[in-house]
Amino acid sequence: MDDIGVVIIGRNEGARLRSALESVVPSTVPVVYVDSGSIDGSVQLARATGAEVVELDSSLPFTAARARNTGFARMKELKPDVGFVQFLDGDCALEHGWLDAARQVFRENTSVGLVAGRLREVNREGSRYNRLCDLEWERSPGLTEAIGGVFMVRVVAFDATGGFNELLIAGEEPELCVRSRELGWQIRQIEHEMGRHDAAMTRFGQWWKRAVRTGHAYAEGAALHGHGPFRHNVRRVWSSLIWGAGVPLILLSFLVVGFLKPSLWLVCGVAMAMLILQWARIALHRRRLGNLHSDSLLYATFCLIGKPAAVIGIVAYWINRFRGHQINLIEYKNPSVEKQSA
Repeated sequence: MDDIGVVIIGRNEGARLRSALESVVPSTVPVVYVDSGSIDGSVQLARATGAEVVELDSSLPFTAARARNTGFARMKELKPDVGFVQFLDGDCALEHGWLDAARQVFRENTSVGLVAGRLREVNREGSRYNRLCDLEWERSPGLTEAIGGVFMVRVVAFDATGGFNELLIAGEEPELCVRSRELGWQIRQIEHEMGRHDAAMTRFGQWWKRAVRTGHAYAEGAALHGHGPFRHNVRRVWSSLIWGAGVPLILLSFLVVGFLKPSLWLVCGVAMAMLILQWARIALHRRRLGNLHSDSLLYATFCLIGKPAAVIGIVAYWINRFRGHQINLIEYKNPSVEKQSA
């Protein structure tokens, strides 16, 4: 694996970073760890394992995109002939054999620019929110439009795009995929086990904040590429607005007015029926994908609950854009996990 390098990014990941490092450091591939202002000993831990460590300047906003770009640049300095770079988040650990499996895909098809595999939650049954994350990671193999933050990229493909957009606080991976596809690079999802993710979400507030961040990413992605050939995130923005604001507001408005004019209760019934049918449609779709009945119902329920949160993120993006403000990171991780000793 002399043509592969690994770039790990992290911020206060604690014991999760140890797992990430241990999953790659024993191999012969070079590892670069990029830290975004951790105060939990992450930097010392990474250095102790033998990884090359880069600490980002705190005078500039921290973003995952900036960290990955910095790590990629440092990897090319350390290994100018590197052909493929595996990006890994500090809350993930790679599965044995993944690096070889991903590289084989690149060798078999020179048009493939990015490759991802199956990511699973470490503690899937620890909370319903962990289960939701695990369901999100489940994707059909084959050519795909976008992947998450853990993937392997062909160096020439990454260079051709200019790397991640460092101004994005979320959704930087799908945005990179849009530009990669516009240049003709394929993005492939394969069945091979890629890694284990540790969301460590135990509270509804964490999940809600993550959904708000998702909405922000939808809005920013649509603003950047919504008019392009792939209409990036346009459908997701409209879906969030319709099911997270439009239908609920109609239901609430006519419910209130209905007390004064009972004939308007019919409108309330129609709006409620629309929500129920949408919930059933999502659940049936997940069942067709092979999910358990309980998982399908859970996913459908929280998919609809998350729509208003996404609307908040969408509105926040446009308000800040009109005001000329740059929003900071939206972090949802459990502080008790983040601050644990490395």
